[in-house]
Amino acid sequence: MMNETITEKPDFDFENFTFGVQATDQMLVAKYENGAWSNFQIGPVKNISLSPLAMCLHYGQTVFEGLKAFKTTDGKINIFRLESHFKRMNRSLERMAMPALPASCFIDGIRELVSKESQWVIDDPEYALYIRPFAIATENKLGVDASHDYLFMVILSPLKAYYNSPLRVVVETNYIRSAKGGAGAAKNGGNYGASLLPQQKAKKEGFDQIIWLDSNEKKYIEESGTMNIMFILNGKTLLTPALSDSILDGITRDSIIKLAPELNLEVEERSIQISEIIDRIASGEQVEGFGVGTAAVISPIKEISYKGDSFETYVQEDAGMYRIKEMLSEIRRGIRPDPFGWSDLV
Repeated sequence: MMNETITEKPDFDFENFTFGVQATDQMLVAKYENGAWSNFQIGPVKNISLSPLAMCLHYGQTVFEGLKAFKTTDGKINIFRLESHFKRMNRSLERMAMPALPASCFIDGIRELVSKESQWVIDDPEYALYIRPFAIATENKLGVDASHDYLFMVILSPLKAYYNSPLRVVVETNYIRSAKGGAGAAKNGGNYGASLLPQQKAKKEGFDQIIWLDSNEKKYIEESGTMNIMFILNGKTLLTPALSDSILDGITRDSIIKLAPELNLEVEERSIQISEIIDRIASGEQVEGFGVGTAAVISPIKEISYKGDSFETYVQEDAGMYRIKEMLSEIRRGIRPDPFGWSDLV
């Protein structure tokens, strides 16, 4: 059923490439039919065939995850926080009325796929192999209902820096990312599709990303673009919006919260008005702002634009966010002990 592990280095320029446009050589596929997931298969990356009646093309039953594999300093491969991503995938599937995945499919399947593609995980601290699991509804039916058939797939893609420099962001005061009672806490395709138009408009105005506000009052910070958002205030407090059904429970977010005490940072998870952040910057406080997520890890924000005015945040070399990023990298690469059990070695 499975291909043998390939050990030769692939014909690929690991120094110069664009993330997300090339997959590795092999992929994983499993089917859900007759009320159960079938055994996964690993084979060459290839196109898939769908009927134009396939329900994923019409009603938005699509869910995905994103995680990474790293080369450790002793030559092993670390799939970072694999179990946490498995649990979050199933929470997203539940929210989208899709069947939960068994660990034998998600966890064992990803381990085996990454092991077979080990030649794509190179020893470079700036590099990772990005892992994209996703599930789609495949029943052929035009009717607003939950599908009875699904595909689960995993593809891999090389990744270096997602953002190469600190970001200019604009506070979005018209559009929203998600609403209370909606599906904002699930990694489903609709959340991201709905974000594209306001992000396009922001980029045309010279900004790299958006800060999303709440849907009811449009004054509380929720996320930044496709990332969770955090602030470090005066080098003492790590501040981030509290989780809700309109905010994604980020794995990187959780990792940073758990690492913060090692830097003597007090953690506050609470509602944050955008006016509070703006007032703190305007009064001369040292405010670090940064987006956090699997692909981007930590992306410093250098400027926040709000209602036509710009406010510069702290991005100097001694900023605490850089030290947190370094600590995360050291755990992933096996340099620093992992007291949290985050590392899944293959």
